[in-house]
Amino acid sequence: VDKLKDRLVLFSANSSPSCMELANRIAERLGVELGKTEVYQDSNGETRIQIQESVRGKDVYIIQTISPDVNRCLMELCVMAYGCVTACARSVCGVLPYLPYSKQCKMRKRGSIVCKLIASLMCRAGLTHLITVDLHQKEIQGFFNIPVDNLRASPFLLQYIQEEIPDYHNAVIVAKSPSSAKRAQSLAERLRVSIAVIHGDAETDLLDGRHSPPTVRTTGETHSSLFIGLWVICIPKEKHPITVVGDVAGRIAIIVDDIIDDAVGFVAAAEMLRERGAGPIIAMATHAILSADAPRILQESAISQVVVTNTIPHSSQKLQCCKIKTVDVSLILSEAVRRIHCGESMSCLFHNIGADD
Repeated sequence: VDKLKDRLVLFSANSSPSCMELANRIAERLGVELGKTEVYQDSNGETRIQIQESVRGKDVYIIQTISPDVNRCLMELCVMAYGCVTACARSVCGVLPYLPYSKQCKMRKRGSIVCKLIASLMCRAGLTHLITVDLHQKEIQGFFNIPVDNLRASPFLLQYIQEEIPDYHNAVIVAKSPSSAKRAQSLAERLRVSIAVIHGDAETDLLDGRHSPPTVRTTGETHSSLFIGLWVICIPKEKHPITVVGDVAGRIAIIVDDIIDDAVGFVAAAEMLRERGAGPIIAMATHAILSADAPRILQESAISQVVVTNTIPHSSQKLQCCKIKTVDVSLILSEAVRRIHCGESMSCLFHNIGADD
């Protein structure tokens, strides 16, 4: 503890009480107090940061949890990181339990890879290290020019299943799409239960333009044959009906994913599982964005529990949906900060974590 207090400074880049909760828990576990800062918005909407203590020659850790105003949170983090750099901090480590824009990590039609832009912005602002939890895609680490520690929340979710679900041995881990099958398999192997996958065209390809071949407009015979050949190559893919691969009848269904946002996919998966005799049905995710009407949709759905972590504040959503259960991950975040500051190995934080987790 004395070594931590010597040169470690812990800041919260967000002043709202709900976002301060996780920062206070991390500080309490480390046995240090949060540094004194003032974070506010001018009347014109600009972000202002006032660092009210010296950070010269110290290791600064900035905790930023994401509120519904994502862009404001990003500016708060970048402005505070830049302020610490100009105040001669020895290092500046960002602690972002959830990395915003992580779902925009692939090219979509005429869009852009926004996650790469956000990574470059953070690096340019002065971050020298990043701690996060369950990136949407592990390859996002390559967007950064600084070390990135991608921690896992699965040990805490496993503990919840083993302690709060009495008959979990009769459960089946369900991937709501083939893209989340590896995550579900990793969880199922550690629980020693079976896995099921919801397969089909639940996810549309409209965003990246693969839903139809190009429009053919020809004015001549030569061009016509060329475009006919191109049209044959670009035949739209056949759409298969949505189905459940695996036995779910009479078993506890635990639908897993890394993010629960608008909840439409989870609710559709729950309805399909209920039709096939599964029950009770539990939704489990690391990051609870729960945007728009997601709390109401979940409250009225066939899902009996929604288990999420506190990487994103969701106290207001819990008031709208009594099914939401929160798992605390401040322990692993505080231990990561301690080990980085003391120069210790991080490998024990990934003990028994599968490559596909």
